[in-house]
Amino acid sequence: MKEKYFHKLQKEIQILQMRNLRVDADKAWETSFVRRMSIAVVTYFVAAAVMYVIGAGNVFLNALIPTIGYILSTLSLPYIKKWWIKNLR
Repeated sequence: MKEKYFHKLQKEIQILQMRNLRVDADKAWETSFVRRMSIAVVTYFVAAAVMYVIGAGNVFLNALIPTIGYILSTLSLPYIKKWWIKNLR
């Protein structure tokens, strides 16, 4: 009986450890440079395509505006988060 209970606990611990690895990987991805730059590149090309379709001038230059806005927002958010957490209480 104790052995069965012990194996059940071992399995539950293993499941929790695997879940923690997944959660840690997700957290790392959310703050990664690769993710931010991937979104910035996609934003640039989508903005350029939309501006081309609507006939805006200087498509490739103007597409930098939303891209730079996105990058600046990702740089400022950690500071805003720290401020928010500090002032939460």
